[in-house]
Amino acid sequence: MSSGRLVVIVGPTASGKTDLSIRLAEHYRAPILSTDSRQIYRGMPIGTAQPDAGQLRRVEHHFIASLDITREFSCGQFETEALALLGRLFAEHETVIAAGGSGLYVRALCEGMDDLPEADAALRAALAERLRREGLPALVEELGRLDPDYCDRVDRDNPARVLRALEVCLQTGRPFSAYRTGVRRKRDFGIVKLGVDLPREVLYERIDRRVDLMMEAGLEAEARALYPFRHLNALQTVGYKELFAYFDGTCTREEAVALIKRNTRRYAKRQLTWFRRDGEIRWFAPDRTEEMISCIDLAFRK
Repeated sequence: MSSGRLVVIVGPTASGKTDLSIRLAEHYRAPILSTDSRQIYRGMPIGTAQPDAGQLRRVEHHFIASLDITREFSCGQFETEALALLGRLFAEHETVIAAGGSGLYVRALCEGMDDLPEADAALRAALAERLRREGLPALVEELGRLDPDYCDRVDRDNPARVLRALEVCLQTGRPFSAYRTGVRRKRDFGIVKLGVDLPREVLYERIDRRVDLMMEAGLEAEARALYPFRHLNALQTVGYKELFAYFDGTCTREEAVALIKRNTRRYAKRQLTWFRRDGEIRWFAPDRTEEMISCIDLAFRK
């Protein structure tokens, strides 16, 4: 194993991962690698809660606002690019902080992705057309019939993941979950995973407050600028979808804001369910920085 040390910070949205990762990065003089599948896109700083300019100046960040929203970017691509980046970062830094709430990105980075059948272009196009005509809930329902296990785990608000799983089910006649081997790929660096833990009522209060702050910061204007691109996968995201519905006239502005809060709380619950399954994660309150540092140092001394 190399001397590289990867400290992975996970947790639900609005739990304080960004501030915590910066505190740890400054302590260890480490760069930060984002494991957020939406913060990677440009033009979405408010709705994805990207680190602000001051935070970006304090610590070197990677995979923040680095892709155009028109670019498709898979977990497999993230794995390849993130590992290549870590190889360069570990040449200069003993420790790298990885922070974000996208469970599949964390899995790709730490364990690797399963080998899946090659995409069928015709089937993919047909499913995309069905998505346009029938809507995402209909495809989620079909995935639930074909692969209930994976349907319970997948982010049902993410069309790319729902469509990919459904594509594999229809293409092969086997559940998508059957291809998830659970075999870990060897990493040549050490890994410690820390989770940010908050009482549910506190987390939900933080979510509601953050949505209000996002609206004050200009989320509505940001969403209007992105509205012409609403069909893109990058914009199938809580915060934008609800405002797009408001722009379409199917709900009021107040209803859209209420839906953003509700759907963000639901997303946070799914994130917690995902991360709680990982027995390697050590959980801390977000302000327990010194305890986390002690945990990190002890883990890497073993």
